[in-house]
Amino acid sequence: MKKVTMLCMLAASALAFQACNESKSDKASEEHAEAATDQAKEMNDSLQTVDEKDAQFAMKAAGGGMYEVEVAKLAEQKASNAKVKEFAAMMIKDHGKANEELMSLASAKGITLPATMDEDHQKHYNDLKKLSGKDFDKKYVELMKDDHDKDQSLFNTQATEGKDAELKEFATKTSGVIQQHLNHIKQISESMK
Repeated sequence: MKKVTMLCMLAASALAFQACNESKSDKASEEHAEAATDQAKEMNDSLQTVDEKDAQFAMKAAGGGMYEVEVAKLAEQKASNAKVKEFAAMMIKDHGKANEELMSLASAKGITLPATMDEDHQKHYNDLKKLSGKDFDKKYVELMKDDHDKDQSLFNTQATEGKDAELKEFATKTSGVIQQHLNHIKQISESMK
């Protein structure tokens, strides 16, 4: 966002400078410079600027949500425990819905979300893909507990410290769902001991 704002200002400055160097009257040059500045302001105002930390939250949340849906799809196929399969179905539904909402918010705010999982999530996915049966169940449950702990921290921080009202509202609402998931996966973990 800062780059877009900077580019708009540079464009306005260049146009204003060019207008000042033309051999027309001072009044015409001044009018041309004002028009260029107004145009740059309009371009900048048309973009909803988002604080860098808010944008980082959106990108991390999108990456995490994408990962959780993808590993849940694996769990539906490879898990042997019925409770793990039920949890996976819930993850696909809940995180799929949250991912769509976040994509809509990000699009409106000019935030580009990742199209693929980050390196760490991809590694966990690849490792999990190699497992099956009880080994898969155990590792999936472990990963979901860890991931939801991290997500809860990320979303709580955004809910309390975020600057963008819509992203704060999204974080607050989604944080409740994440807490439900965390409680549920902990119960599943206990039942598997």
